[in-house]
Amino acid sequence: MASGSTFSVLGSDVTIKGNISASADLHIDGTVDGDITCASLVQGEKSSISGAVVAESARLAGKVTGSITARELVILKTARIEGDVHYDALTIEQGAEVDGRFAPNARTAVKAVPSAAAPQVEAAE
Repeated sequence: MASGSTFSVLGSDVTIKGNISASADLHIDGTVDGDITCASLVQGEKSSISGAVVAESARLAGKVTGSITARELVILKTARIEGDVHYDALTIEQGAEVDGRFAPNARTAVKAVPSAAAPQVEAAE
């Protein structure tokens, strides 16, 4: 366990239902239905993640449904993200789709405010 250069790969044929916590770097090409916490995350184009992502660095190319918190975040043009994004450094390629709010990590303490403020509620019958 002294090696700091380990990584794990989840292939395109792998589906995981449950949370993943890893001190290693992760490369995910499969489907994850759960939260992911790791040092570094690389997500393949065909990959799908439903859950929160917390990583020191993340390079996202697939679909993510859930919040993302990363120090260094790269959102590639093939990425489709539905959820709020918290970051220190952010790169977004032209063509990426993000449906959510962006906030620097310094403001993540304000996470509870959206439900209380809720200006997006529409009176629909």
